[in-house]
Amino acid sequence: MAAPSQTTAAAHQRVLLPTHQSAALAPSVLRLPVCANCNRARLSVSAAAAPAASTAAPSAPADGAVPGKPTVLVAEKLGAAGLELLREFANVDCSYGLSPEELRAKISLCDALIVRSGTKVGRDVFEASGGRLRVVGRAGVGIDNVDLAAATEHGCLVVNAPTANTIAAAEHGIALLTAMSRNIAQADASLKAGKWQRNKYVGVSLVGKTLAILGFGKVGSEVARRAKGLGMHVIAHDPYASADRARSIGVELVSMEEAMATADFISLHMPLTPATNKMLNDETFAKMKKGVRIINVARGGVIDEDALVRALDSGIVAQAALDVFTKEPPAPDNKLVLHENVTVTPHLGASTVEAQEGVAVEIAEAVIGALKGELAASAVNAPMVPAEVLSELAPYVVLAEKLGRLAVQLVAGGGGIKSVKVSYASARAPDDLDTRLLRAMITKGLIEPISSVFVNLVNADFTAKQRGVRITEERILLDGSPETPIDYIQVQIAHVESKFPSAICETGEITVEGRVKDGIPHLTKVGAFQVDVSLEGSLILCRQVDQPGMIGSVGSVLGEENVNVNFMSVGRIAPRKHAVMAIGVDEEPSKGTLTKIGEIPAIEEFVFLKI
Repeated sequence: MAAPSQTTAAAHQRVLLPTHQSAALAPSVLRLPVCANCNRARLSVSAAAAPAASTAAPSAPADGAVPGKPTVLVAEKLGAAGLELLREFANVDCSYGLSPEELRAKISLCDALIVRSGTKVGRDVFEASGGRLRVVGRAGVGIDNVDLAAATEHGCLVVNAPTANTIAAAEHGIALLTAMSRNIAQADASLKAGKWQRNKYVGVSLVGKTLAILGFGKVGSEVARRAKGLGMHVIAHDPYASADRARSIGVELVSMEEAMATADFISLHMPLTPATNKMLNDETFAKMKKGVRIINVARGGVIDEDALVRALDSGIVAQAALDVFTKEPPAPDNKLVLHENVTVTPHLGASTVEAQEGVAVEIAEAVIGALKGELAASAVNAPMVPAEVLSELAPYVVLAEKLGRLAVQLVAGGGGIKSVKVSYASARAPDDLDTRLLRAMITKGLIEPISSVFVNLVNADFTAKQRGVRITEERILLDGSPETPIDYIQVQIAHVESKFPSAICETGEITVEGRVKDGIPHLTKVGAFQVDVSLEGSLILCRQVDQPGMIGSVGSVLGEENVNVNFMSVGRIAPRKHAVMAIGVDEEPSKGTLTKIGEIPAIEEFVFLKI
C-alpha cells in the first residue's frame, strides 16, 4: 500500500507525549512514521535526531497472511481467546522462544508485538523495526522488560494489561499466607522424604491475628477482603489509599510505623519504585514485632534479601513466603530459597487459567485499539495530543510535572494528599488555554514518585480519583499580550504538614510556583518566599537567618563533600529577617553532608528534593 497522501496524513496527525523527562519533550525533531497498512500517520517527538522512517511499500506478506491487514507478532504464549480476537483483525505470527537475533530479524515485518516478561524489548528492537513497529503490548502489568524511552523516541505506543490478573495475584498471596502459617511446603517435602514429623511442623492460627497490607491498591484490597473472611484483623498503609474505601472493606489505614510495630503478618503489594526499593531492610525489620511473618507477591526489589536472611536467622522474622525475587530466576544457592523458614514459588502470582485468558483478552483489545488509532486507557508511555498544543506547551509541560514532583516531596510523614489546587496565570481567555495536558502532568508529578502507575493524559483524572486526590483548577486572567500561553503555574497542597514548613503560605497550603524563562522551567516561589532557580538536577532548600556569609557557609560544606553547585538563589521577605536559599546540585548529597548543612547555626530548616 502506498504511503498516505499529505492531506490524509495531516488529518490524522497526533503527537506522542513521552512520559519521561524534558529531553524527550523538546520538539527539536519531528519525524513522520508512516503506517504501512493503514491510512494513518502521526508525529513523534524526540530530542535526538532519529533516522527517517521508511515510506517504502511493506515486504510481501507471509504465507497465508491477508494483504492490507496489520501484522502482530506474539512472542510468548498467549491465551486462545486473545489470539482469536487478534486473528479477526490482523495477521498473527505466533513465534515463541525467539532469540534476540531472531526477534530483530522478524520485527521489521510487524506492526505490533505482544510479549510477557520473558522477552526483552530494548532499543535494538525498535531500531531494527525500521519505523514500522507501532504498538508493543505487555501481557501483564510490569513493563521492566520494555525500553519506554526508546519506544517513545521511535513513535511506538506501549500498552499493558493491568487489571486481569488482580484476583489471581490476591489469591496467591492468601495461598502463601496459609501455606506458610501451617508449614505446608516443608511438611509435604518431609513426608515425601519418608519422614513423619507431626511435632516439628506445628503451625500458627490466623484467627485474631493482625495482617498489615503495605500497598492498598487493587490486589491489596482483594487480599484484605479474603483475610477478613479468615477472621484476621486487617490494617493497611498506603499514602494514596481512600479512607472511605478502606472502611467499606473493614480495614483501618495506619502509618508505616504502626503497621510494622503491630502486625503479626505483613503482605507487600506496592510497586517497585525508587521510593520502595529495599523498603524492607535492616532498619525496618528492627522496628517490627518479633516473630512477624512476611508475604511478598509484588516485586522482589522491595525487600533487601540479605537483610531478610539476617532477620530470619535472628528470629525477628519467623517465616517468609515469597513469589518474587530481586533476580529471577534466583541463583541455585540463593539463601532465601534454601532457608528452612521460607516458602517459595516461581513467580506464579498471575498463573491461573482464568487470569491467563483474561490477560490475553485485555492485551489483545488494547493492541487492536491502538492499531486502529484509538486512545488506549492502558497506554504507559504515550497519550496522544494535538501537535499544535504540544508544540506551544512543551516547556510548560515539563514545568508542570516538576512542580507536582516538588510539591509532593514537601509533604511530611508520607501522609496522603487529598486536595490540590492548580492556578494558571495567563493573558489568554480561559477558553483559549487548554490545560488538560498540564493538569495531567501535574498529576503525574504528584503521584508517580511513589507509584508504579504511569500517569498520562488518558488516565490522569481516573488515577487521581482512584487515590482520593481532588485537583481543582483556577485561571488567573492577566493584562498584557496573549502571545505567551502562561505567565506562571502555582501548585498548592492543602490539609497537610510539610517537612519544610517555610513552604506553607499564610493560608496554610504547601505552595510552589514556577515560570518558563527562555524555554527553561524555573522555580520562582516557595511558600511566601520569592526565588529564581532553574529546575534541573536536584535542589536543596534552606530557611536561614538573613545574615552575611550564609551562601559561603553552605557552599563550603558542599565543596568539601565534592558536591557540585550549579546555581544558588536567595529569597527574603525583609532584610536581616529570614530568607530561603535554593541551591541546585548536580549530585545527591550524602546524609552526612545534609546533616552538616543542618548544623550551620543560622540554618533553621532544610530539605533535599529530587527534581
